[in-house]
Amino acid sequence: MDINKIRNIGIIAHIDAGKTTTTERLLFYSGKTYKIGEVDEGTAVMDWMDQEKERGITIFAAATTCYWKNQKINIIDTPGHVDFTVEVERALRVLDGAMAIFCGVGGVQSQSETVWRQSNRYNIPRLIYINKIDRTGADFFKVVKEIERKLQSNPLVLHLPVFSGDEFKGIIDIVEGKYIVYTSENEVAAVKKEVPEEKRDEFINYRNILIEKTADVDERIMKKYLDGAEITITDLKNAIRKGTLECRFFPVFCGASLRNKGTLLLLDAILDYLPSPMDRGKIGGINPLNGEKIEIDPLDEKKASMYAFKVFNDSHKGRIVYARIYSGVLKRGRSVHNWTRDCKERIMKIFEVHADRYIEKEEVYAGDIVAIAGLKCSYTGDTIADKDSPVIFEKLKFPDPVIYVSIEPKTQSEQEKVCSILKKMEEEDPTIKVRMDEETGQMILMGIGELQIEVITERLKREYKLNVRIGKPEVAYRETITVVATGEGKFIKKGAEKDKGHYGHVVLKIEPLERGKKFVFENDADESEIPSQFISAIEQGIYETMECGVFMGVPVVDVKVTVTGGSFHPTDSNEISYKIAASIAFADACRKATPILLEPIMRIELSVPEEFLGEALADFNIRNGRIEEIKMQSGLKVINGYVPLRTVFGYATALRSLTQGRGSYIIEPSCYEIVPESEMKKITGR
Repeated sequence: MDINKIRNIGIIAHIDAGKTTTTERLLFYSGKTYKIGEVDEGTAVMDWMDQEKERGITIFAAATTCYWKNQKINIIDTPGHVDFTVEVERALRVLDGAMAIFCGVGGVQSQSETVWRQSNRYNIPRLIYINKIDRTGADFFKVVKEIERKLQSNPLVLHLPVFSGDEFKGIIDIVEGKYIVYTSENEVAAVKKEVPEEKRDEFINYRNILIEKTADVDERIMKKYLDGAEITITDLKNAIRKGTLECRFFPVFCGASLRNKGTLLLLDAILDYLPSPMDRGKIGGINPLNGEKIEIDPLDEKKASMYAFKVFNDSHKGRIVYARIYSGVLKRGRSVHNWTRDCKERIMKIFEVHADRYIEKEEVYAGDIVAIAGLKCSYTGDTIADKDSPVIFEKLKFPDPVIYVSIEPKTQSEQEKVCSILKKMEEEDPTIKVRMDEETGQMILMGIGELQIEVITERLKREYKLNVRIGKPEVAYRETITVVATGEGKFIKKGAEKDKGHYGHVVLKIEPLERGKKFVFENDADESEIPSQFISAIEQGIYETMECGVFMGVPVVDVKVTVTGGSFHPTDSNEISYKIAASIAFADACRKATPILLEPIMRIELSVPEEFLGEALADFNIRNGRIEEIKMQSGLKVINGYVPLRTVFGYATALRSLTQGRGSYIIEPSCYEIVPESEMKKITGR
């Protein structure tokens, strides 16, 4: 297929805004499915996992392909819960456009802001769809203003909702200048009429705003506007497309997906305004052989290159790697090269994906999003290309885990199996970490949220028939330093009479970095003091010590380490000696650098009925919460703020008790802050 006729889009939103419900309509009206699946009934095609059906939420990003007007649309329906934000991040990394869905009642919610920021990071053109406009309390124009104010963006209104009393009757299409009336819950039966007289002034006002905004990005519109010439529908669509691709503005549509109102129009909008792979242009990368920047044209006739954005272990197909083909043609059975890990791979099978179903393909082309079987050493974020076309695309960055639990099987014989399966899950989700506690011998499972941990343990029970015991959730603290310090480490051990000994001697300086910088390593030692072949061993020794910690046995972060000197022995020096010496030197420096403990601070959105606001605020203050704003939304008081993670374990139960089961909250990792002195004593026992 012509690459200009391909659209790779993601559906992104806050939880319960209607992503999957909308996607189900897109699939039905495009002819991909013969029946509309419903989330509440557990029949949604895209929510295929048992836990997704039961919970009524999306956990794994699901991919599918449909066709509309002889054009191909690859869709990834992403989760809305913050615990699964990694699914959104890696989907956006490989997509060309997105549809951001907002609830007509809830407006811009916490996760709405998160996914919008993620999209900004990749400069992705977006359509805005305001859903649930038929619900009591929905306010289209209020949501548009929130998008403008909270997201610092430029919404371009292309739809106006029409009501008869409280009933949502139809949509005024500002571009077409028509009133679309929904006479039944079959969208295809909608009737186009002239704009009602009582809505004429509102329509003209928003059409003028549309012309003014498009005139800023399109000289043809500007010239016609100044000359008083007729501006055609084609003129407007071309200008809207141009501004959307440049992220100058974001077209806004409205509807009620559950009632089949407004979703059919979205298929046309995807083709009209979102980019093809050619519109996104060349893909930047690095040549791993010389470090030079290069650009890849998204064309079939170029050398093959692709980006692995997800690993999934399917019970029937085995290990599957989801990939975006950026250039060239890939055929089944072909050998390729993983340039990220410098290893050879073979493509055994290629699949087009429809949720949990795989349709085998002989070959795929630039612009396609596919699943590949047979890639044994490829992981999330890897670049795979032809052997004679070296390139590495930008890697993904994921949030660090903030909570951990101990996890152990009920029988010793299942220990190895549990460990093996958790390692596979770690491959699938880079925000999961599994390690063994050397002191207790326990297996530790780390993640970014309680729901994520809960889903993992449920998968162990359901998919793998393994019963495990889970410990109480604990906070993943971090250590850092506050002042500059130096440290020295020596590892000198004489060998037997004929054996070589060990000699490693390292002097280093450590400095605090700003929050989030993690680790910077530099070498200022002279070659005569420490030969260059031992520097990587020194860095590795420091890194391993940082992972284990010095002060409290938790990872050290935000530290710059500079090797300033040392010495070597012509026969006894080796890598292991310098690795150990570096570890000793780093620990020595940390003890002198006034170490402190950091804790994860969570961003929280708390919704409670107004009559329980006082009790909720009192409890929030006891938990050391900081309030950013309190607003009224859909009859509820919504509190936005920040709270230490250590204070919110089990908060769901406490909140239900305070609000007679009517309160709810969503939290997401925000930053790390210094643990207060009073809490430090409780945590460390010192």
